[in-house]
Amino acid sequence: MERRTRRGPPRGRRGPSWPKPVKEGDIVEVEIVEKSRRGDGVARVEGFVVFVPGAEPGQRVKVQIEKVGGSYAIGKILS
Repeated sequence: MERRTRRGPPRGRRGPSWPKPVKEGDIVEVEIVEKSRRGDGVARVEGFVVFVPGAEPGQRVKVQIEKVGGSYAIGKILS
């Protein structure tokens, strides 16, 4: 029996392959565009998702990036 190989990107690899636009400790000003299923505010920095607990859609806030994952970051409101 012939074994077939899977074509396409490797499984289990998530997130963008480009350099992330934010890193831990960065301070950025963002606009909250929507609310996540968990109730966190959602912003985007160059298309990269940033979750901001306690933020509401329509707010413009300054956040400090606390954690950067493969396809998202989490920020804390500074002002």
